[in-house]
Amino acid sequence: MRICLLEDDLELGRSLQALLQNAEHEVMWLRRIADAKLWLQEGGFDAVVLDLGLPDGDGMELLLRIRRSDRKLPVLIITARDAIEHRLDGLDGGADDYLVKPFAGSELLARLRAVTRRSLPADADEAAAEWQLRDLVLDEPRMEVRRGIERVSLSRTEFSLLLTLVKLPDRVVTRRQLESRAPCQMDGRSLDVHISNLRRKIGEGYIRTVRGVGYLVERH
Repeated sequence: MRICLLEDDLELGRSLQALLQNAEHEVMWLRRIADAKLWLQEGGFDAVVLDLGLPDGDGMELLLRIRRSDRKLPVLIITARDAIEHRLDGLDGGADDYLVKPFAGSELLARLRAVTRRSLPADADEAAAEWQLRDLVLDEPRMEVRRGIERVSLSRTEFSLLLTLVKLPDRVVTRRQLESRAPCQMDGRSLDVHISNLRRKIGEGYIRTVRGVGYLVERH
């Protein structure tokens, strides 16, 4: 794979570049947002490994720029920011995963494999699918949701959670199942936050809590 690595720390950057190259990846290591904008505009990358604390700006700015032009390019955030609010901001901003420093090199490689696997196209039948729940329509290939004629703006994680529930109507989906199928590593608290945000955006009456087990959506 061809990977764009954004990390301003010289020692860590060298280590990560060597780690990725030893795993047989081609690495473009950059230290500034301005340089990254130029290289990403050229395209051809299979994934981005992005530090948030960069000398000429915040990596979140670059993440939002990437998502405006390419919704599918896998982005793995690496950062020392470990608060739950920071993780949620990163994931809701479009990151596919969020890894807090310090971390093991083997974990970085495993998470990179996971986010790039998820970016592979689905088979033709599934890629063409729309899923409907009452007046909600989920367009899976475009990752869009409509309620009637109105479009509902969801983050990647929110869309993934809703899609998982809609694909299994009238069945209880456990918390563990939802956490494992989310496009990022998730714990119980962040799952609750995402479900709460989903209810606020799509309206009450769609997602029902099964206390101590998980959630379900009903067809009627």
